[in-house]
Amino acid sequence: MKYILPFILIVLTISACKRSAHSPIPASHDYCHLLTGTQPHLTDEIKNVDSLVRNGKTGVYILEEGSDAITSRANLSQSAQETMDIQYFIFSEDNIGTISCDYMLRAACRGVKVRVIVDDLLVDTDHNYILALNQHENVEIKIYNPNINIGKNMVFTLFKATTDFRGINQRMHHKTYIVDGQVAITGGRNIADEYFDFDHEYNFRDRDVLLVGGQATEIQDAFDEYWDSELSVSVSELIEYSSKDYDPFIVYKYIYDYSNDSLNFWPKIRNYIPFAMATVINSEDFHWVDHLQFVSDEPGKNDGFEGLEGGGNTTTALVDLVNHAKSEIYIQSPYLIVSDLGYNLFKRAVERGVDVYILTNSLASTDNLEAFNGYQRNRQRLLDAGVHLYEYKPDAAIRKDLMTGDLQKNLDFVPVFGLHAKSMVVDDSISVVGTFNLDPRSANLNTECITILSEPVINSKMKDIMKEELEAQNAWHVIPGSNPDGKAGRWKRFKAWTKGVVPVSVL
Repeated sequence: MKYILPFILIVLTISACKRSAHSPIPASHDYCHLLTGTQPHLTDEIKNVDSLVRNGKTGVYILEEGSDAITSRANLSQSAQETMDIQYFIFSEDNIGTISCDYMLRAACRGVKVRVIVDDLLVDTDHNYILALNQHENVEIKIYNPNINIGKNMVFTLFKATTDFRGINQRMHHKTYIVDGQVAITGGRNIADEYFDFDHEYNFRDRDVLLVGGQATEIQDAFDEYWDSELSVSVSELIEYSSKDYDPFIVYKYIYDYSNDSLNFWPKIRNYIPFAMATVINSEDFHWVDHLQFVSDEPGKNDGFEGLEGGGNTTTALVDLVNHAKSEIYIQSPYLIVSDLGYNLFKRAVERGVDVYILTNSLASTDNLEAFNGYQRNRQRLLDAGVHLYEYKPDAAIRKDLMTGDLQKNLDFVPVFGLHAKSMVVDDSISVVGTFNLDPRSANLNTECITILSEPVINSKMKDIMKEELEAQNAWHVIPGSNPDGKAGRWKRFKAWTKGVVPVSVL
């Protein structure tokens, strides 16, 4: 995602804001009767989250397709009984974001306590929209590290941008969706159209993991740590409505009308949602495992460090996995900017006889020119270290298999496809799904989380898919003296070149 130095754009649009003072909206309000009255029936197999949990084991399912990823979330929100905890770097006010808010409000109107944490940097919705959601008595929204955007005026933002580079770039890159503390989805997807194959022009190839019971509770613990952190601040302490007489039901009605318009939320998709989780748990790709490892960085990661050093829990865990690899490593990372630590890590692995395969975006497929320029400056170094480098094609053939949602079936073209999955398979014995990009920001600045799996069947399936995406119809193989930069248009190549003024260390 384009989160590299975005404060330059934010400065141009932010205005001063204060606190909100409106009364909470009760779940007994007429609006809630309207919502709960239109709640679809669940299948007999999934009446509530408790029915999913089994014998202390953890159920695991890899969400490869965007349609499965969004319908599973929606189905879980329907079956929630007590809590929904949502934590994202990006939560957009687009098709997916608006419909997600509709499901969130439906759960809140049933009495479910909904807590949301969103990072401050890329919150670009109207303040009235956020406050209206937060005003429901069962919804509370917090902003992580609100030091540049929400509730800040232009003068303050400019001051922070020029005097506290590290502070404004310490972002929460976590992505978790937790229901009743027992079922969780975590991985690469933010809440926006392009992460779920709903964009008409550009979509991400992404990956999440769904965890049921067992160690899914560890994700709940990590969320609670962020919720209780002083870095997470309620929006009601940061901003106020644009007018004291503003009616929050303007927002509620917009969400309801939008989500019930068949042009925005197709009945065929809506009707499938009650069956989504039943389909998942009855799939041959759903497995109960005895153990997995969820690793989460702490809030305020490396707050006491200067510059861009420090590492974190996720960095340490991934370094350890690479250091113990014996034969091969497959990695997918949309942004690939290796530091000296990363370079030496892969170089030593290759020298031990480990084959290292990395798939990243090409210039033609990337959404982030700053990050790509940093990769361009490191590309030859990685090749010299013996790493097998591949770059994703914007028209990768596999996108027709992965983008199977009803929206894509009704388009007479296939949108551009870019890589956003952050995954790794090591020696057929370990697989990783998470939020971690191979760049200095994920290593030292952003808070990240990863799930480490050791189930052979899951690892084998992930490896097969990752190997398929290295094939010629899906990716270009980069070799010394040859790369696919020329496949991108001249204007995009020029724009990428201009990003060379930014030091690699801050990308």
